[in-house]
Amino acid sequence: MWVPVAGLPPRLTLSALTGACRLCILGSGAARRKDVLARDRRGLSDFHPQLLPSLSFGDSPSWVTKCRLEPRRYITSPRLAETLVQVLRGGREKTCQLFLECNPGPGILTQALLENGARVIALESDRTFIPHLESLGKNLNGKLEVVHCDFFKLDPTNCGTVKPPIMVSKMLFQNLGIQALPWSKGIPLKVIGIFPIKNERKTLWKLLHDLYSCTSIYRYGRVELNMFISEKQCQKLMANPKNPNLYQALSVLWQVACEIKLLHMEPWSSFDIYTQDGQLEKPKRRESLEEVQQNLCLIQLTPRRTLFTENLTPINYDVFFHMLKQCFMKRNAKLIDHLHSLSPVDAMDILKKIKKKEKTKITNLYPRDFKQLFETIECSKDYTCKWLYDDFLEDRIV
Repeated sequence: MWVPVAGLPPRLTLSALTGACRLCILGSGAARRKDVLARDRRGLSDFHPQLLPSLSFGDSPSWVTKCRLEPRRYITSPRLAETLVQVLRGGREKTCQLFLECNPGPGILTQALLENGARVIALESDRTFIPHLESLGKNLNGKLEVVHCDFFKLDPTNCGTVKPPIMVSKMLFQNLGIQALPWSKGIPLKVIGIFPIKNERKTLWKLLHDLYSCTSIYRYGRVELNMFISEKQCQKLMANPKNPNLYQALSVLWQVACEIKLLHMEPWSSFDIYTQDGQLEKPKRRESLEEVQQNLCLIQLTPRRTLFTENLTPINYDVFFHMLKQCFMKRNAKLIDHLHSLSPVDAMDILKKIKKKEKTKITNLYPRDFKQLFETIECSKDYTCKWLYDDFLEDRIV
């Protein structure tokens, strides 16, 4: 079984059914029966996500293992902070919701959330800001907890002993008293923050693996992300066949997994950048027109209750990832051509079941169509072997 990696491979080739010299059949015999038994034990209609052990992502990427703090953008405008609170409340009255705030820095948004009745756990990676953040929680009866931790470096692999700001989510959440909720229940907590200036894409891929495997923060249920992200990356996440140039595997996986909402757009100039020693970074003398006009987008990523089914589970999700990556490597090819190399299942029969024509291209399929395609192949009763995989790239890491 191939191991999922936190990133999109530059090249991944599936063998055709005939003439293949290095062929691995996924989903056969004992392995399939083992998966079914495991799935039954989990009770996917109402399962508890933390029961599944973490999966390995291979060697840890440098952005996870390095402790050096990069310059970060922070919310320093009280006006923006109040706007964000109103957007997150969605017109509701003050409610005691639990927010996990990533790198709050000077705590402008932290204070606004507290004033509107929220309970906040501030995960700050820069020690410089911690004393000030702790002072905001005085006389608030535990409504603010401050932890020296970097949310974007939770749960590194092959890292040996970890120390703050790198932490293991299981220990962090236990210490904070955060309880897991079954997937079919409500939202256990809301995360808010700004994606790192660099490595947005790698961060998104790691979160996707955590979500589909129900590991890391998603052991605790359908954790909602409210994150600022670059406008360009936001457009890619929300792309569909109407935006073929932006549409990609990342778009499909996030849209299948989550309900995605664009909550707010804000110019980059509204955010201050601080260096790793807590110093305000001086603005550059020359900025490109693209940088001046660029926005950061606050998007809300809420995992769907209906993400997991009998045929798409935290056990076989990696095959779904594999299928999508293969499809989008030849994005302008016809679906039927991909089916011949993806699976031994009769391609024309699959097209008939998902109600697609022979001329249908990959970029004509919506995210829901890809999920239906995967589930249709998975539940093909006349075939013991469902998927084909060329194993010579099994250990490739991107």
